[in-house]
Amino acid sequence: MINAGNCQPDAVTYGTLVKGFCMKGNNSAAIQLLRKMEEGACKPGLVVYNTIIDSLCKDKLVDDALNLLSEMMSKGIAPDVITYTSLIHGVCKLGKWKEAKGLLNEMVSKNVFPDVCTFSVLVDTLCKEGMVGEAEGLVKMMIERDIQPNTVTYNSLMDGYCLRGEMSKARKVFKLMLSKGSMVDVFSYSTLINGYCKRKMMDEAMTLLREMSRKGLVPNTVTYSTLVDGCCKVGKLGDAQKLFSEMQDCGQLPDVQTYAVLLDGLCKNRQLSTAIQLFKEMEGKKLDADIVVYSILIEGLCIAEKIESAWELFFGLSSRGLQMNVRTYTIMINGLCIGGRTSEAEKLLTEMEERGCPPDDCTYNIIIRGFVNNNETVRVTGLIQQMVEKGFSADASTTELIIDLLCKDKVDPALLPLMQKENYELNLPQLKYLD
Repeated sequence: MINAGNCQPDAVTYGTLVKGFCMKGNNSAAIQLLRKMEEGACKPGLVVYNTIIDSLCKDKLVDDALNLLSEMMSKGIAPDVITYTSLIHGVCKLGKWKEAKGLLNEMVSKNVFPDVCTFSVLVDTLCKEGMVGEAEGLVKMMIERDIQPNTVTYNSLMDGYCLRGEMSKARKVFKLMLSKGSMVDVFSYSTLINGYCKRKMMDEAMTLLREMSRKGLVPNTVTYSTLVDGCCKVGKLGDAQKLFSEMQDCGQLPDVQTYAVLLDGLCKNRQLSTAIQLFKEMEGKKLDADIVVYSILIEGLCIAEKIESAWELFFGLSSRGLQMNVRTYTIMINGLCIGGRTSEAEKLLTEMEERGCPPDDCTYNIIIRGFVNNNETVRVTGLIQQMVEKGFSADASTTELIIDLLCKDKVDPALLPLMQKENYELNLPQLKYLD
């Protein structure tokens, strides 16, 4: 018992216990302790409230945190910048930018001014929402108020530019960080490397990797996974495999995501035997393959036209405790269509919806193209009608195939008004044949 005998806990003891419970994610125990303090002589203060509010926000229990804010204020305990920063971070994690602005305005109205941590949270949120211009404005405001942006602030801004593909601006932020001394960290390099990889600028990405090593920064698993993925995307499988070996030589162990990106590259480049060998290596290291990894393998088998093997692996997923998602189903439907097994593909389309996994526009486009490519056009009209009823549209490839069939009178002419209704783009030569 906390107050056994004559030993009465003081504020430090209570604060330490509350912090411990919060660090373990046991918010309910922390709140119980808060109530215990209220009953005794040692009343909870700002630090205890801040600790619990921060923990609740990290667990996305923002409503509970806001209730605690109201409670502490009703007891005459004024929130400080830490309180508001925790709450702003919490609502931002939930994507509630409007609420974040409300809290920011509230704290300023109470003469509680945001610090570098508060601004960094806001900059990060704005960048993730694609509002990089607004984030840039906040950084300028910080500097005007003599609040110097830190590594976290600049990393977030750089990431925002990378997400938009504005690599020259991202590089400019990176150079600004370098000019400020020791601000650049592994995350800074990884962010810029990721941006270059997404733009398929692998020479620039690899230059940054070598620069990291020269500066004594150790690339982590995320850095290497990004580079492996980038190399695979541009068809440099040899480089990807070298990086995969290099990271292990440097003591960075590949995780499930690293294996997944390399497996995907191998499968898409028809190196199935190497992919299977890599998968076995992954299993040997006791890494649990997730649905992403299995979906990649199923797709690899389908690309190699080993449809029966893919089918067996697909139906074994449930026994492995894995839940098939829309991508997994779509891959298998595509494989069945490749193998000319369109009736099974259509059956799987129905089955996925019955199992609570509704098909998306990609699924419909895949199966419609599958039927067309297998010269089974009778069901195409029904599938397109079904797709339209669900609010999906044919993509460019599917539309081209359907228009071609309409021109050759191989599908029901009733498709034409349906496609016109959906505002499909019909060019003049196509319209000439359809008139």
